[in-house]
Amino acid sequence: MGGIFGVTSKSSCTLDLFFGTDYHSHLGTKRGGLAVHGENGFSRSIHNIENTPFRTKFDGDLDELEGTCGIGCISDNEPQPLLVQSHLGSFAITTVGKINNTEELVDISYKNGCTHFLEMSGGCINPTEIVASLINQQETIVDGIRYAQELIEGSMTLLILTPEGIYAARDRMGRTPLIVGHKDGAHCVSFESFAYLNLGYETLKELGPGEIVYLTPESCETVSEPLNEMKICSFLWVYYGYPTSTYEGINVENMRYECGKKLAQRDAQRDDVKPDLVAGVPDSGIAHAIGYANESGIPFARPFIKYTPTWPRSFMPSRQEQRNLIAKMKLIPVEALIKNQKLLLIDDSIVRGTQLRETTEFLYSSGAKEVHIRPACPPLMFGCPYLNFSRSKSEMDLITRRIIAAREGENVSREVLESYANPDSQNYKEMLEEIGKQLNFTTLHFHRLDDLLSSIPIEPCKVCTYCFSGKK
Repeated sequence: MGGIFGVTSKSSCTLDLFFGTDYHSHLGTKRGGLAVHGENGFSRSIHNIENTPFRTKFDGDLDELEGTCGIGCISDNEPQPLLVQSHLGSFAITTVGKINNTEELVDISYKNGCTHFLEMSGGCINPTEIVASLINQQETIVDGIRYAQELIEGSMTLLILTPEGIYAARDRMGRTPLIVGHKDGAHCVSFESFAYLNLGYETLKELGPGEIVYLTPESCETVSEPLNEMKICSFLWVYYGYPTSTYEGINVENMRYECGKKLAQRDAQRDDVKPDLVAGVPDSGIAHAIGYANESGIPFARPFIKYTPTWPRSFMPSRQEQRNLIAKMKLIPVEALIKNQKLLLIDDSIVRGTQLRETTEFLYSSGAKEVHIRPACPPLMFGCPYLNFSRSKSEMDLITRRIIAAREGENVSREVLESYANPDSQNYKEMLEEIGKQLNFTTLHFHRLDDLLSSIPIEPCKVCTYCFSGKK
């Protein structure tokens, strides 16, 4: 995934930029970067943050990053921001999104006069560099942003830092958020709405889909109007968003309470579960579990605790074997709350199933009598073509698709897949039974898509649920 933050100020922007970017650390685990413009022009710093929090890596750089205007990012993939010199002048650029037609865009750039791209390790071209190349093919930065947005298949939200101010552009379908804040003598722009509150900013506006604004210390000017159609990602509320964040007026924490409430209401119609305690898998499952407990009257408890002294952030290495081990190492069981208890456990989702199976196993080994699982979203059926949510290279990494392949073969029609996504179908019920059997759950019931959408009180047509439904 990734997060971005920018500041333009009459005075030094450095500390606001540093802390505002740091507040996006939950969105990425690989690299962090800052770029500023000051009296001596542009300065930039990029660090690997896989093993060390953002603040630790950048503390020593702040004296070299003095300026009045800057942008920063937390990235799960490429190094950025990039510094660019072109016929449009000098600028820095940072992006959040996903490009699915890289080869086509590179060919367009070559035909339009671009001579080369710098390869990253692994032979890939930095997507942010591709975006910069497309922008530079037009006569103005605004025209270039529009041109890039039209050509990119996927999504692309971006910030461009110039010596005079910042251009901020939300992706054409509004799949990721972008919010402007202001205070006396400064404006900021942020992926997360909470990132600037402790810095003294107040929310000015949330950009619409495809909208482009130009920020200076004194003003926020819309230079390209928002588009009508929106498909903001529902998984932001379910998992990625920080609890204090608000997207399209809907707070993440409150939405998760609503999800838990609806899970409890569905369970009240069943007679297959009578748990003693309700718990959430830290961190994103906790709010869902509180909502369930409040609605059901079943006590909320924490039968395992995340070890925060050495795991203070969402560090996850790139190798899946290491990821599984780290996920296990983070959680410490509380046997006094587990032994002889019937537990209902809420996690944000089930992807491969490996981590939740191991969590269930250590609950049983600690004396749990039953472990009932309630994922806070529908079964993940399709890989996201719009955002880099996962390191998975294949949809067959999803436990749902492996089970479907075992039942139907690997070449499954879209119609058959959609039947497995339908919670009222026999295929869906049998898929859930097999998931529960493989992962050793006492019972398993996913959040229904209609309940999920009702927990996000904006028009359903404005919310993307592709990973659950396969429908664009």
